[in-house]
Amino acid sequence: MCGFVGFYSKDIKDENIIKEMNSQIVHRGPDSDGYYFDKGINFGFRRLSIIDLNEGSQPILNETDDIAIIFNGEIYNYQEIKADLLEKGYKFKTNTDTEVILHGYEEYGEEGILAKLRGMFAFTIWDSKKEKLFGARDHFGIKPYYYTMIDGDFVFGSEVKSFLKYPKFKKEVNKKALKHYLVFQYNPLEETFFKGVKKLRPGHYYIFENGKLEIKSYYNISLDYKEMTFDEAVSKIEKEVEESVRYHKISDVEVGSFLSGGVDSSYVVATAMPNKTFSVGFDNKGFDETVYAKELSDSLGIENYSKIITPDEFFEGINKVQYYSDEPHANLSSVPLYFLSKLAREQVKVVLSGEGADELFAGYNEYEEALPQRIYKKLPFCLRSKLYKKFKDKKHFSGKTIIMKYGQKVEDRYIGQADIMSDEQANSILKEKYKNSETSRDLTKKYYDKVKDMDDVSKRLYLDMNMWIIDDILLKADKMTMANSIELRVPLLDKKMWELARSIPVKHKVNGTTTKYAFRKAAKNKLPEDWAKRRKAGFLVPFVNWIKEEKYYNIVKEVFNKEFVGEFFDVEKINTLLDNHFNNVENNGRKVYTIYTFLKWYEQYFN
Repeated sequence: MCGFVGFYSKDIKDENIIKEMNSQIVHRGPDSDGYYFDKGINFGFRRLSIIDLNEGSQPILNETDDIAIIFNGEIYNYQEIKADLLEKGYKFKTNTDTEVILHGYEEYGEEGILAKLRGMFAFTIWDSKKEKLFGARDHFGIKPYYYTMIDGDFVFGSEVKSFLKYPKFKKEVNKKALKHYLVFQYNPLEETFFKGVKKLRPGHYYIFENGKLEIKSYYNISLDYKEMTFDEAVSKIEKEVEESVRYHKISDVEVGSFLSGGVDSSYVVATAMPNKTFSVGFDNKGFDETVYAKELSDSLGIENYSKIITPDEFFEGINKVQYYSDEPHANLSSVPLYFLSKLAREQVKVVLSGEGADELFAGYNEYEEALPQRIYKKLPFCLRSKLYKKFKDKKHFSGKTIIMKYGQKVEDRYIGQADIMSDEQANSILKEKYKNSETSRDLTKKYYDKVKDMDDVSKRLYLDMNMWIIDDILLKADKMTMANSIELRVPLLDKKMWELARSIPVKHKVNGTTTKYAFRKAAKNKLPEDWAKRRKAGFLVPFVNWIKEEKYYNIVKEVFNKEFVGEFFDVEKINTLLDNHFNNVENNGRKVYTIYTFLKWYEQYFN
């Protein structure tokens, strides 16, 4: 696992610039650095040695030294591709997957090599003879890729913070992003919070040639259910999990695993059987899963390392999380993930984790429907819609939640796993120039339109695969692990796993009130029954309780009233949100955290 940065410029000749940019991402690869220069191209690379420890430094060049590559990620089937390339006469200087991509590009072309790759990746290839840049990001967005055009120059890399050292880069907040961030808890736009800097979308590649940038799709996420029995679905899941974990364990260094009390990471651990597992929790009732992790580890004969995070550590960690995330990020679990990664790095360089199972196999609690909800849904939609309009502005009463939820179509109410505040609420606390008439539904519509004839579970799942998992789950997974120079691998989010998951009918994924139904059954054959049945919880963080304590309330209060805050927010209104939460008038904990993390991010990058 590594990081890279680069740029193409006709007039910037100073080699120290790429070295300065590269120094901003040393955490992604503390083992070594490397550089390449040719015809306006400047490559910088940071290496975390995982495969071919002695000979795998980058950039890597082909046999004639006219094609160069920088690569971040792991290709799990590189040995099979390499065998084909060896038969075709290619010579290899290393035993790395990086060189396989390089020669694969020479042999198969852009889309040809991308069609063969199984893994997580972001890479850039410079073809000197053609004077062409070719860059790509993996199918699901496990690894990040950022880029920007500045006065004809093309700048790209693994993290935006490296761009800040580019002499032509003008640091400016993207005014369109803040309102959406307050709604989603992450930035769902293609353009980042840094104006002009964009994210290459998953399953896409680009060609930069003759000063022009062309972006193309090479992989589309789609659902294609096949007829199969429940037992067939379970059997196929078992087989694919076994194979995927086997591929994801390929390494020249020790591989450990993150472990919570949930079924996903537990299934991975029970299949991989690493020597070490790692867990974190909080010393608050209902917020500590380390006891479950240790219990499972002990039963499997695996050594477990754990840490209890204090409130003071959590608040101190927020600054680091916002810095390493590049953009403001309000998923509460990012902070414990940062400390979990720090704990694991003391023992290993590579860890497995359970990300992806909830999206592939419908594991979120939002996907299920209890009996009262299923009964209410049998009412004609026109009647449910009338009840929704009648009661939506009334004070809360028993049953209102169901009326609100099922009085709208899923396309009109579901924006993903985080729904912090409405578009109207977000605009109401923002200063005029940061208000935004584009709604969250405007952003989700293009995905819902592609599955408009499918059931509600499929619609939610499809939206989460295209938005939530990319810009929230996988972003924090990459950034928090790389902040601690550790490689995270996600065997449950794999091309072959997706090809299976997209074919399993919804009836085998959600059965009444059981989410991940077939997946849990497969896991049950590896785990104690309690683990396979455990409901989705995620990293539970007691922030909403802490800011009812005077010490932590005052920490947030101080930031809410700093001089720069009035640039973005109606200061009186955000203080009212905080005060009402502190005084138990209403639960505004998530709203407060989302505002607070943006302000801490702004302090990191602009103050």
